[in-house]
Amino acid sequence: MKQKQSPRAVFLVGFMGAGKSRVGRALARRLGWRFVDLDRRVEARAGRSIARMFRESGEAAFRQAETAELERLLGKLKDSSGTVVALGGGVPAQAQNRRLLRGAQTVFLDVPAGTLWERCRGDRGQRPLVEDEAGFLRLYDSRRPHYAAAGMRVEAADRGAKELAAEIVEKLGFTPGSTTGKRERL
Repeated sequence: MKQKQSPRAVFLVGFMGAGKSRVGRALARRLGWRFVDLDRRVEARAGRSIARMFRESGEAAFRQAETAELERLLGKLKDSSGTVVALGGGVPAQAQNRRLLRGAQTVFLDVPAGTLWERCRGDRGQRPLVEDEAGFLRLYDSRRPHYAAAGMRVEAADRGAKELAAEIVEKLGFTPGSTTGKRERL
């Protein structure tokens, strides 16, 4: 039986509060891969938090920086392997980003909107798009079809990061450490 070829990178998608960073770190540990959080890369390059970027430059400028950082990261991933990437919640909602990710292994961490609101409602200062429940739910509804287009979906509510990482590895059909690459900094 021919073994399924492992992807070089796995991209986690989902709404804010879905646990992409937490699950991404657990998945990377399980596989012996590196972990990259796209939001942290955007913040590091800009020298300021996402909330501050929204306040000072607006959402459109943030989205441009986010897409530029995704392009840089994808360019570096072509020559490496073994990377788990947590994407910001708005990445799949942008047409250019969907084009950039075409053919990539994407995993949707699916969590009900009510659970996400409970997780995020106290983060109003840190999450610029968390203002009121009605707006939060409208944003979730507008983005969900883009998340649902991911190559794989896992129910992520009320489950631990290690359990979700194990399920993703099983669904991908490869063994931990099977595609580890050079440990260069991305």
